[in-house]
Amino acid sequence: MDVTFEHRLIEEKKKLEEALAEIKKLSGMLPICASCKKIRDDQGYWTQIESYISRYSDTQFSHGICPDCARKLYGDLYEKTPSGRAASQTEDDGS
Repeated sequence: MDVTFEHRLIEEKKKLEEALAEIKKLSGMLPICASCKKIRDDQGYWTQIESYISRYSDTQFSHGICPDCARKLYGDLYEKTPSGRAASQTEDDGS
């Protein structure tokens, strides 16, 4: 076998093994706090779920408030906007 070809095969195998290790970082069981949703890492530190997932993947987060939390946090202010429509409805959803 050509030494150059063998070297390339070894390098490609190494890259594939590294890629597989990266994929496995976010698989399996994640210890998560039932209350605040922080994740416990391998060193025993508790980290915000967004930080943990961003560290081990290419995921980025944007934040919003779901309708249930909006009702809980803002009550009547959420239920009706100044236009009289429910705040969870959008202009283009046909509601």
